[in-house]
Order: sequence, then C-alpha cells, then structure tokens
Amino acid sequence: MITVLLNPAAGATHSDNLPSKLAELFGAAGVPLRLVSFRSGAEVVDAVRSAAEAGDDAVVAAGGDGTVSSVASALIGSDMPIGVLPLGTLNHFAKDLGLPLDLGAAVTTVAARRTVRVDVGEVNGRTFLNNSSIGLYPDIVMERETMRRRGYRKWTAFVLATAAIVRGHRGLVVKITADGPMQAVRTPFLLVGNNEYQTEGIHLGGRSRLNGGRLSAYLAPWVHARELPGIFALALVGRSKEKHVLESFVARELQAETPGHRSLRVAIDGEVVRMTPPLLFRIRPQALRVIVP
Repeated sequence: MITVLLNPAAGATHSDNLPSKLAELFGAAGVPLRLVSFRSGAEVVDAVRSAAEAGDDAVVAAGGDGTVSSVASALIGSDMPIGVLPLGTLNHFAKDLGLPLDLGAAVTTVAARRTVRVDVGEVNGRTFLNNSSIGLYPDIVMERETMRRRGYRKWTAFVLATAAIVRGHRGLVVKITADGPMQAVRTPFLLVGNNEYQTEGIHLGGRSRLNGGRLSAYLAPWVHARELPGIFALALVGRSKEKHVLESFVARELQAETPGHRSLRVAIDGEVVRMTPPLLFRIRPQALRVIVP
C-alpha cells in the first residue's frame, strides 16, 4: 500500500479528475493506493503517522515544492521513503533529482520503489529541501500574494511584485558566522541552499547533487536590489563572476544575525514564515529516503 498526499491547490497540472487518474495509473502499476487530500501541515503529520502505523511502503507527495517539503518534514528521522508526483509550477526538487515530470512516468517510478538517501537543510528547526532565504525574496512572495488576492494571475502577480519590491528594497545588514570569524555585510538577500547551486549558465539555479553534506550560502554585498535583474542576465550568459557581485561559500552550519530586527520574514522552499533571529542553518546529511528512477 502507498499513501498519496494530494495538495488540491497544486499547480497547472491539477484537474478535477486527478484523483481518478491517479487511481487508474497506480492500479495499472499494480500498486494499492490510499489517496488523502490535505490543506494543513497538521493533516500531513496525521496522514504520515497513519501510513506508518498501517505499514505502508511509502508516502507520496503530489504537488509542488511546498507540498514535497511539507511531506518530507514529517518523514525526517524515519525510514519511510517519500515519492514525488511533481504537480507544481517549478518542481525544483524533482528536477534536481532527475525525477520524471510526466505524471504516468512519475507513478511508474514510485511503483518501482528504488530509493536513495539525500540531505536536508534546517533553519531554526524547520526543514527545507531546496533553500531558505531572507531579504528580497520573502518580501516579493508576500507582495505577490497581495496582488493575487486582487485578482492577478500568479506569474503576472510575481512580475509586478518583483518590480515593486526591487525598486525600493534597501537590503539588510547580516552578520554571518560560519567556520570562521563573524563577517557583517549589507546585502539584498541571503540565500542558503541544501547543497550547491549552479550560479551561471543554462543550468542556473540547479543542483548536480543532493548528498554532498554541505549548505551553500549566497549573497551580494554592496549591490543594490535594482541591479539584480542585470546580474541575473549576466549569470544566464556565464559572465556574472567577471563582475564579482555574487559571493558564496559552503558550510555544514552557519548562523545569521540581523541587527535591529526582532522578527524576520524567512522563505522556506517558497513558503514564507516569521522567525526570530539569530537564524541557525544546519545540514542533515542523508536524512531523507527518496524514491528515484
């Protein structure tokens, strides 16, 4: 038996007949299916506990990166593997693991139950599979959601929110301690990734591995937020390093303090939460079993 946790709000590939489609695909693969729709993290935890008590072979996250991260968080520390049916808009985790984006192929992958172990990141005890950040991105996400409530479509809202936030963003001072003395910088953002990201070229934003046992941190000291679109364009053509605008380093653990901030917006795999600094980021090597091709 496999439990599939379905996010009813999952991206563009979601349709009203998805539950019956999943039942059909898993039935054809000879895999008994228990389908559970959820709307909160508490429901995910309850469903994972029930799957473990029932002796299920795996728990499958059907949704985008936020859904996968939520389900994975409930599985950390157990031997229960997670499968992924990538139904989101970007599906970063699935792409970096080489998981199929086609629904039928993804079900076939889950049915085969071949697993590997991957690292996960943590910030103040909250799990992330892709990355966590402070500064520019969480503010853009919050502005995007405000615009979506006004009726804008997701990508239109994102573009408008980015333009609005980048124009007036002043950056923040971050004091970082990692494998050495503390350094203080002003930067539009601090992004901490679960393993290393490509920072230039056509694979920009991708990771070649998820079991390297290191966090990767990225920041842009002394760069104004309005300069970032140009830097992004340079990165796409492989020239950002010539400008020496992006700094990065790897560590097993790092701490970030933000003088003058009692509370911070923190993006965790695309979801924004409030946290009290300092922020402690850690890597948990091979803490999650994932079903892969």
